[in-house]
This record gives sequence, structure tokens and C-alpha cells, in this order.
Amino acid sequence: MGLKDRILIADDSEMNQELLTEILGDKYDYLYAGDGVQVVEQLNDDAEVDLILLDINMPRMDGFEVLRVMNERRWIEEIPVIVISAEYDAEYIQRAYDLGTTDYINRPFSVSVVQHRVENTLMLYSRQRRLVQLVEEQVYDREKINNTMINILSHVIESRNNESGSHTLHMRSISNLILHHLTKITDRYPMTESDISMITMASALHDIGKIGIDEKILNKPGRLTKEEFEIMKTHTVIGANMLESLAIYQSEPLVRVAHDICRWHHERFDGKGYPDGLVGDEIPISAQVVSLADVYDALVSERVYKKAFSHERAIQMILNGECGAFNPVLLECLLEIQDTLKRELVEQSKNAYEYAAL
Repeated sequence: MGLKDRILIADDSEMNQELLTEILGDKYDYLYAGDGVQVVEQLNDDAEVDLILLDINMPRMDGFEVLRVMNERRWIEEIPVIVISAEYDAEYIQRAYDLGTTDYINRPFSVSVVQHRVENTLMLYSRQRRLVQLVEEQVYDREKINNTMINILSHVIESRNNESGSHTLHMRSISNLILHHLTKITDRYPMTESDISMITMASALHDIGKIGIDEKILNKPGRLTKEEFEIMKTHTVIGANMLESLAIYQSEPLVRVAHDICRWHHERFDGKGYPDGLVGDEIPISAQVVSLADVYDALVSERVYKKAFSHERAIQMILNGECGAFNPVLLECLLEIQDTLKRELVEQSKNAYEYAAL
């Protein structure tokens, strides 16, 4: 036999609590609250609750206030609420529904009505949770496949470019840190966790176009000539065109995000980047973030043409504008996450060293 559903009965009358418990019987487990404050306290303490039977008229905090708090903290999305009240006023009932209650039962009530509505509500939410779980599993499986293919492709590009496999890992970590901090300090660039995950994943493909650049230019130990640099710059367009040519380009958001990153991760906020000379927020925020991440990692990494700069020197060079102009909001993010960024990359390098030593 599976675990019983747990019902929280919120009513300031112990007699009503006992009556509802007797009506519903021993097929459920029960928690009790004598007022709205106790309801919120139990939910705050992560009490496992599958359904709330809520009275409206309670001391300290009434049922409407409980519903308001549940909306504010998004508990209402996970826990169904059935209001049980002696109030018959239409506006009163409508207010309860507007605040997210699943059902409303008037007192005095029929025993069978309470039993069936509780059972139906629990069954409906159980099916809904199962559906959400199935969708999440499908999304996870798809992202896992996408991740694997992106990692393989990005490592092929890096090996051709004589770069260590750490660049891809660093790009994803830096982009992820910047994006999460960006959503905390401004609502100018609204994005969901799914958006952040997609940009982070696609960041690994930023240099895919280098697969079309001659290795003599790609791995030249000295400074590129003007002609060679112009050829190198074409990797942005090459990568974008490769992705545009895919049959799934129009239907797959990940590919479209990767396209934007490939084409515009060398643009600069003042319009002095390439290939299109975009200015400010004409540059997609995904490409802006990856651009900043790419510059930082290039500075702190050793390349065939230069030694690595320290973390502190790299941050200063970027903030001073020595690597081109970046979005001031992103520079603020970089400044505020710099300690976390340094710790995370040091930890990644340590783990990579230990793995290589196995």
C-alpha cells in the first residue's frame, strides 16, 4: 500500500477539525492548524501537505490572507486548497476563487460532497504532478542528448585550435554565473531558468565557425597579419551560416540561440565589433554575455600567442575598456561575481588536474 495523502485542516474550531477528520476517515494522514499563522508556519517548515481544507474566519490571520501568502510564495501552484465556510455571499466566494482556491464548500455540508470533492481534488493534482514529472523527464533526456552532442562538437573544435578542453567548461560556468546574477540585479533582460540553461549550453558552440579557418592561421604562434585577422573574423559568419543551414534551425530554440551567439559574440556595445557593427542592445543578450565570458577566459588562459593574465589583471583590463566596450550592466555583474568566479574556476582547474592524474 502506498503512502497516504496528507491533509492540513485549518479551522479555529477543534470540533470542526474532529468532524472533518471523522468524515474523511483513516485513508488520509492529518495535520491541524487553529489559525492562518499556524498554516504558514507549517508550510514554511516544509511540511509535506497534499491538500489544505481552509476556513476563512480564523484569528490572527484569516483564510484570505493565507491564500494571499500562498500566492506570494507560489505554494498555491503545488498545494490545492478547498475552502470550507458558512459564508454564502457571491463576492466572498469569488474572492476565494480569485486567490486560487480549487474548490469552495458551504456549511452546512453533505458528508458525501466533502468526501468526493476531497478525493477528486487529490486525484486531479496527483495526475497533474505526474504529467509535469513526465514532461520534466522528457526535457531532461533531450537536454542530456543536446549536451552530449555539443560537448563532443566543441571539444573537436578546441582540439583543432590547440586549446585545452577547459575553455568550453569555463565558457559555460562564466556565462551561467553572469546570467544568474543579471536576473537578480535587473528586470531589463527577463529570462527563465530554461532560457539561462539554453544560453549556457549554446555558449559552448560560440567558436564552431573556426572549423572553417585554416589551421596555419588558427594556430599561428605570433601576431596575425591584417589579412589573416580578416580571415579569422569570418569564423563568426561561418558558424552562423552552418547553423542556419540545419533543417531544424527554425523549429529548435537551442539552434537559434547558438546562431545568435556564433554570429555576434565579437560585437561590442559601442558598435566597434564585428561582423555587423551592432550597437547596444541590438546585440542579443545571449551574445553579449558569451562575448564577455569569452574575453575573460581568453585573458586568464595561456594561448599559443600569449601568456595567461591573472584573474585580477583580467578583470581590470575589461573594466578599463582595454578589450572593447561591454554593456555596463554586465560589467557590474562581472565586478560583483568576481570572487565567486575566481573560486569556481580554481576548483574546476583542480578537478581537471586530479582527473588527468588518474
